[in-house]
Amino acid sequence: MSHARRSLGELEQTTDFVGRHIGPTAAEQAAMLAELGLDSLDALIARVVPADIRSGAPLALPAGTTEAAALARLGALAERNRVLKSLIGLGYYGTHTPPVILRNVLENPAWYTAYTPYQPEISQGRLEAILNFQTMVAELTGLDIANASMLDEATAAAEAMALCARVARNKSPVFFVAADVLPQTLAVVRTRAEPLGIEVVVGDARRELPGRACFGALLQYPGADGAVHDYREVTAAVQAQGGLVVVAADLLALTLLAPPGEWGADVAVGSSQRFGVPVGFGGPHAGYLATRDAHKRVMPGRLVGVSVDAQGAPAFRLALQTREQHIRREKATSNICTAQVLLAVIASLYAAYHGPAGLATIAARVHRLTGVFAAGLRALGYAPAPEAFFDTLTVASGVHTAAIHDAARARGYNLREIDAGHLGVSFDETVTRADVLALWGAFAAAGAALPDFDALEAVVADAIPAGLRRGSAYLTHPTFNRYHSETEMLRYLRRLADKDIALDRAMIPLGSCTMKLNATTEMIPVTWPAFGQLHPFVPAEQAAGYRALTDELEAMLCAVTGYAAVWLQPNAGSQGEYAGLLVIRAYHASRGEAHRDVCLIPSSAHGTNPASAQMVGMKVVVVACDRQGNVDVDDLRSKAVQHAERLAAIMITYPSTHGVFETRVREICEIVHAHGGQVYIDGANLNAQVGLCAPGAYGGDVSHLNLHKTFCIPHGGGGPGVGPIGVAAHLAEFLPGRGPHAIGPVSAAPYGSASILPITWTYVTLMGGEGLRLASANALLAANYIAARLAPHYPVLYSGAEGFVAHECILDLRPLKEITGISVEDVAKRLIDYGFHAPTMSFPVAGTLMIEPTESESKAELDRFIEAMIAIREEIRAVESGVLDAEDNPLKHAPHTAAVVSADAWPHAYPRSQAAYPVPGLRAGKYWPPVGRVDNVYGDRNLFCSCVPLGDYA
Repeated sequence: MSHARRSLGELEQTTDFVGRHIGPTAAEQAAMLAELGLDSLDALIARVVPADIRSGAPLALPAGTTEAAALARLGALAERNRVLKSLIGLGYYGTHTPPVILRNVLENPAWYTAYTPYQPEISQGRLEAILNFQTMVAELTGLDIANASMLDEATAAAEAMALCARVARNKSPVFFVAADVLPQTLAVVRTRAEPLGIEVVVGDARRELPGRACFGALLQYPGADGAVHDYREVTAAVQAQGGLVVVAADLLALTLLAPPGEWGADVAVGSSQRFGVPVGFGGPHAGYLATRDAHKRVMPGRLVGVSVDAQGAPAFRLALQTREQHIRREKATSNICTAQVLLAVIASLYAAYHGPAGLATIAARVHRLTGVFAAGLRALGYAPAPEAFFDTLTVASGVHTAAIHDAARARGYNLREIDAGHLGVSFDETVTRADVLALWGAFAAAGAALPDFDALEAVVADAIPAGLRRGSAYLTHPTFNRYHSETEMLRYLRRLADKDIALDRAMIPLGSCTMKLNATTEMIPVTWPAFGQLHPFVPAEQAAGYRALTDELEAMLCAVTGYAAVWLQPNAGSQGEYAGLLVIRAYHASRGEAHRDVCLIPSSAHGTNPASAQMVGMKVVVVACDRQGNVDVDDLRSKAVQHAERLAAIMITYPSTHGVFETRVREICEIVHAHGGQVYIDGANLNAQVGLCAPGAYGGDVSHLNLHKTFCIPHGGGGPGVGPIGVAAHLAEFLPGRGPHAIGPVSAAPYGSASILPITWTYVTLMGGEGLRLASANALLAANYIAARLAPHYPVLYSGAEGFVAHECILDLRPLKEITGISVEDVAKRLIDYGFHAPTMSFPVAGTLMIEPTESESKAELDRFIEAMIAIREEIRAVESGVLDAEDNPLKHAPHTAAVVSADAWPHAYPRSQAAYPVPGLRAGKYWPPVGRVDNVYGDRNLFCSCVPLGDYA
């Protein structure tokens, strides 16, 4: 290494984050470009991105900075938040995340960089943890089956309403919502109901529901005011006239309260946040939905089930995928494709760590402290309500309300602001005896003596009615009763993580999913108390740091996309699609064109696109694609003319779902605009565009942006995600809070999954405008390098006008299957033996693999993947030539477990060494799948969606 004097600028480059985020070095980039016959990234961009949409100016963003400087800036923002102990409640509570779970799950890339478990053989660890979550929810709610989590409590309630509408015998348009349902839940339900023609009626459930015709009713248990009501008669009355009952229930309360399933509820929804998940200014948290077995095939969201592998051993998988939007499209049960897996895992592990007795103890302690506090308030002259409660009180505070709020905040507490004469107090597991004494001081008149805590605690009675006390057992499976020591939990977490392939282990080359680096520096702020412990409904001045961060992030995303405004609330890409279409719908209605309801969608589109259109009441008209995978512009023009009077929108993905920059995208936008429609550009593939072109500049009116793809929020095993929308200037007034025609909220918290927004802020701050442009260019380079290297072995299905792909490429395996019988699934499973997660299978074209390498993978890792794919092609050639048997070959029997390879008997004609070590590099470090190929058909025919009896593992 040269020791010649270098300038300070040269020295500072050694701390440049851009070089850490982008995998290939400059020399490696040159070698990759040479493989393509090009001499620069600019030459590649000129060949890939159409000239008429290519950005001529750099992004209007500051230069990138160092990791230390970015954290220092973010720390200054965090200090502007004021973290008090929030007793606001309304579905958000203080909680203690067990440190063993905090360090080994929430802060562990083995968990947070994993992808949705579509390949079950390399996802057994997270699938088991999700199955634990499903078991926990089903048993606590007293219902038969629970899904793998929902986006939050409010969206779970909206999904439950849609479920009721599908299956109820009563075809009334009315959905009844009890007046004590959480206000944010009611708001989201109203948003969902309006475009579907559902009439939401709010009232006193016990007085008004019996005898009222409705297809469904939503009850809160306990209510927002804290009241615990016996809803047995109400439930029976609704069901007698053909409706269904949905109960939004607090999981911690259900350790003491009779579960909804035992008193007749059809569906239970809620949040698992208070099971160890930081409140995080509103998210992300795992919502839940549980229901009767009869409704399992129409329930929304993902579902983990138990099947068997090729050797007959139990194995987990995603079950009943035929319900999901990628297959059902506009007929899907919902557009939800993001669960909150990471948070559901934390909640399930919290339950396992504490066990049923521990959870009951936590709940009993919360309840007892609330009772003592209520007794003390009575001694101070107040009359707290209700008489039956779990953890929440409503206090008639009269003219003292403002003074009590001020006194509480001065002591470090936020109480719930109900109105000028009432306030609310909700206790949680973090509340202590000292807190109760301090709160009494806030309520007491000056100089008044405080109540005697010990004396009250000795006599106070529980406030749960005898008829609503839980008598049934829950969490009886050994999983919830064996990991109560930190040693046992630590080892359990390690065993689960070791079963999976996440980004910390290997490249995940999934097309359309952008599994790129989630840098540690970006992740660190997520668990800072100033971001993680803020309630979403604190007074605005206490969240000044969050507001500054979100304002800056919105400006960053506007600069990247060319849009005029950005809204951050949607907490998944599917929610962003839904929100964007709601904005388009509101725009048309404001112009007296509410009849515009036709949405054009290319045949290649993501399944969430037609599902989202259906959710806002639009009619889907499919536009054909040509042989090159581009939108058939002639067919588009014909259908735009045909539906001109009712054309609302087109939904396109750019670059296209087929992995190319279509050259006529401006023309597509102009055709739709000329016939009165708006252009929705799906942001799934924005990683190919940042700094190179901008959807708001070439014709887009609205886009959602997958922050969990392009902007480095990790996928977390299938969630969290964030899907904000960017809109053109004429649509900005339709964003919530910005005008009289604004749409309603689409998730519970004002800023959605706010606690993970610092990840994207940090990424953009670290990269700067030029760094982001280089990231996009290198994403194009990596995809084209793989396509060029693999083209002699597998046909590349689509390419652009210049013969290049965009940021992903599609390999066509259909001709090989016709010749050899080797399917795309065989190749995907064989890749597991090489230590890789498979690319995207059979989307957007059946029988193909879609590969997206991202800019973050080094040339060495790209070459390792290429080596694996070429070696697999040689195995296919061996089948083709007869050297390997058409049925008894490594592809048909992949993946190979250690147990199979090391068994005394080896029934195959090919050697064990070829099964386990097909390339020499695997001998230095081998991933062994925990199960063999999973039998999907068996799993759906024998549906089982809760923890497996341990005897089944014998």
